[in-house]
Amino acid sequence: MDQTYYDTVTKMEQAGVDEQYQIGWMEGYLRNPKVEEQRITDAYEAGYEDGINRVSDNFQSWVK
Repeated sequence: MDQTYYDTVTKMEQAGVDEQYQIGWMEGYLRNPKVEEQRITDAYEAGYEDGINRVSDNFQSWVK
């Protein structure tokens, strides 16, 4: 893992970001396959796309 991964996950946890967004972001960042289609939520999808694209500053809109 690189420092960006750890820093971003820590920031998301401290900010109270939606758990599904966090899971999606982590899986996207690590290039893991998506979860099963019936389990995908809007938050997960947004997180996955941001993770794939290595975007670490869009999570603010997913704070609960």
